[in-house]
Amino acid sequence: MKLAFISDIHGNAIALDAVLDDIKGKNIDKIYVLGDLCYRGPEPKRSLELVRSLNTEVIKGNADEWVVRGVQNGEVPEQAFEIMNKERDWTYSKLNSDSIDYLSQLPTELNLEYGNFKIHAFHATPLSLFDVVQPSEHDDLLVEKLMKQDAELYIYGHIHKPYIRNINGKCIVNTGSVGLPFDGLSMASYVVVGVDKDSFQVSIVRVKYNEHDVIDQFRESDYPNKNMMENILANARI
Repeated sequence: MKLAFISDIHGNAIALDAVLDDIKGKNIDKIYVLGDLCYRGPEPKRSLELVRSLNTEVIKGNADEWVVRGVQNGEVPEQAFEIMNKERDWTYSKLNSDSIDYLSQLPTELNLEYGNFKIHAFHATPLSLFDVVQPSEHDDLLVEKLMKQDAELYIYGHIHKPYIRNINGKCIVNTGSVGLPFDGLSMASYVVVGVDKDSFQVSIVRVKYNEHDVIDQFRESDYPNKNMMENILANARI
């Protein structure tokens, strides 16, 4: 059984197209989506339509929550609060009520079993859509924040920096971001998990897409804060 986990599309439908094309060539049996579908990209509507067309399990990310109800005080730095809500309002204006209802009703975790292995998947941590757990954290913090349930494999998104780490015989993996990587590599990122009865294999996949086309989409739009978004896409760093 081959599984693909994708996350943090952020309205970048061009990158999502590239990832889905790559997945088609890998004989993937099942795709799971770990949140942040629409917000902070030039194509929120098409991105969401592509995700929904997969007819698969999708969970909510912090950005999906923001699209539904706005960014609240304390969730972002004070100096970013106003502009991030303007970005949210722009995204919201591109979606219909059915799309908003869909985002509002998404679950927040996946508990999967394949062979003799359990997989716990979530967006940021099992208890929060907003907590940030970086790959450089000490083992004890990763155990405390991420390993809340009994599983062999823990998968999350949110930080836009893919990594694989083994702790106490368990595996933690971050998917990175399909649409907005922050690790300096301007390539979409996702994770493939191969599972049979008694073993599993995890790999991070990077996929080329034309980020310049996405930058052009921002430039041609009335998206607020588009200069910053263009810089992030060009440099793959925030």
